[in-house]
Amino acid sequence: MYHDELSSTIEHLSQTGKGILAADESNGTIGKRFDTIGVKNTEDNRRDYRLLLATTPELEQYISGVILFAETFKHTNTDGISIPEMFAQKGILPGIKVDQGLVDLANTEGEKTTQGLDGLEARLLEFKNQGAKFAKWRNVYSISDYTPSLVAIKSGAENLARYAAACQNVGIVPIVEPEILMDGDHSIDQCAEASEVILHELFNALFLHQVALECMILKPSMITSGKEVTPFSSPEQIAEYTLSVFRNQVPAAVPSINFLSGGQTPEQATLNLNAMNNFGDQPWILSFSYGRALQEDCLAVWRGQSEHTSAAQEALLKNAKANSLAVLGDYQ
Repeated sequence: MYHDELSSTIEHLSQTGKGILAADESNGTIGKRFDTIGVKNTEDNRRDYRLLLATTPELEQYISGVILFAETFKHTNTDGISIPEMFAQKGILPGIKVDQGLVDLANTEGEKTTQGLDGLEARLLEFKNQGAKFAKWRNVYSISDYTPSLVAIKSGAENLARYAAACQNVGIVPIVEPEILMDGDHSIDQCAEASEVILHELFNALFLHQVALECMILKPSMITSGKEVTPFSSPEQIAEYTLSVFRNQVPAAVPSINFLSGGQTPEQATLNLNAMNNFGDQPWILSFSYGRALQEDCLAVWRGQSEHTSAAQEALLKNAKANSLAVLGDYQ
């Protein structure tokens, strides 16, 4: 029904050498980021910071879409133009985070599941009317001696598939995010093993719910050791393990895989993506949908002071350009 609309959004989001900016931090998460730079977590400061992102000159050269938090859809500049509209005017499609956060999954060892399926279609339509072209839903998995459990893997896959089907039903492209947390001291082999099962169950559920794979984006974790392991996995190791698992589990119909940076430093995230794009041709575009890895330096420069805006925007642009080069395998 919405095939042309979905196809045109996918085409825009999966332009060669461009990625997606994740600026969808909940008010609690952005508060933690603001704490590190000594900025109060007020609505005005959140609006000012996201206006800074939306007015960064030439950002559209490296970024094709931006994921926003619900509150940001209400924020405008002094001329009354909404932040999503400002991004759209630059050729950066606005998207919306529609999941409603994590809750404990009963009868598991502290595992989480994502809530927000109730009333989802109405919320999607509301944001579509405000300009959203795509959406994002995140499910998380942890690795330990007991996790991820089969119940967490299966319920996570089912939730992600139901969300993706609801999106396509109203003409919105779903970004499907199965995040495997880097916390802990697990080996890269353990991470690869967990990823195989998680991705296998996910694509099985997407098939059952008749999700059109050519009209979705996968936003997964890279396959790495836990961040407590020293030395941490090298870019070559990460590229080799990640591509080996993904070639086994991710159908070629998926147009673009936009990795999350979860827990990596900005430099690590860029180097690892670059290593993957130096491994020869793959059936999908390998790109980025980074939050902290793109914004960390920008926030550190800005510090809530308007006179630092252009220097902060330069820091954002520098990281966006570095990752754009990594998508081409040309980052030095």
